[in-house]
Amino acid sequence: MSALSDQLVTFAILAYLVAMISHAVEFALGNARKVAVAAPARELVGAGVGGPGGPLDQPVVSAVTRPDRSADRAVLAGRIAAGLTALAAALHLGAVVTRGLAAERMPWGNMYEFVLTVTWIGAAAWLVVLWKQPSLRRLGLFLTLVMVLLLAFAELKLYVQVVPLMPALQSYWFIIHVSTIIFASGIFLLGVVPAAAYLMRAGWEQGKRSFPYTLARRLPAAAGLERLTFTLHAFAFPIFTFAVIAGAIWAEAAWGRAWGWDPKETWAFISWVVYAGYLHARATPSVRRNVATWIAVVGFLTMLMNLFGVNFFFTGLHSYAGVN
Repeated sequence: MSALSDQLVTFAILAYLVAMISHAVEFALGNARKVAVAAPARELVGAGVGGPGGPLDQPVVSAVTRPDRSADRAVLAGRIAAGLTALAAALHLGAVVTRGLAAERMPWGNMYEFVLTVTWIGAAAWLVVLWKQPSLRRLGLFLTLVMVLLLAFAELKLYVQVVPLMPALQSYWFIIHVSTIIFASGIFLLGVVPAAAYLMRAGWEQGKRSFPYTLARRLPAAAGLERLTFTLHAFAFPIFTFAVIAGAIWAEAAWGRAWGWDPKETWAFISWVVYAGYLHARATPSVRRNVATWIAVVGFLTMLMNLFGVNFFFTGLHSYAGVN
């Protein structure tokens, strides 16, 4: 099962990569356009005018429009990309499930497994968003890019062999706390994609034509991206709050104290404060939407610090197995 999981991860990365390329093709071909073509037509003139060879029999040229073929190819490439993303997510899920079967536990015992599951939550949530709002499909280019980078990093730098769960994690709180952290983190992972896209698109709509704003020329309207950013974060934040509280309860049961300012606890608190600040700023009319969105981006950076920075550079009670 462990070998099968590894193979499924590889196939999932390849599927995400091909999906990303297909999205890039759709992106490059641009928006659907119509081109004018000349077509013969007959112009009807007033009654009693004309005769043989008169105006009534004279062919005139009228401009008609037809869709540009490149627009059809763009739509096809986008649909292929969406299908490949769904295939990649299915392979991704298979990798998570087989990893858990191989370990005979929930597959969240180390950093590799955590990243593997968080990225799948992000991909699955994206497919739900895409099903609800197909007009946002071009965001898939950035989502699949994130999937490829994170999964490739996990395979190259974080991979560890399947091992039993360490004694400190053998508790029902492991399922409650870690599952909710993973779910919230996956939604936050997806949420940062429209957040970054909104910042670029808003700049483009304001007349900015330098990099990276030029990347947003073919993205959906900024208002829709901002609403999606808020919706995802408003959904994930209560789950993240519950996860932090559940972690404190578990810590009280396991270590005799609910909070000890362990590095991971500290950064979880920082993330919570930043995301709370985003939601507060978003609800405050005097705060501009781009300022609030930047706070959401900073929130995700704190999540990355909690996941990677804490485990690589700090030692604490929450250190993942196999990572120094």
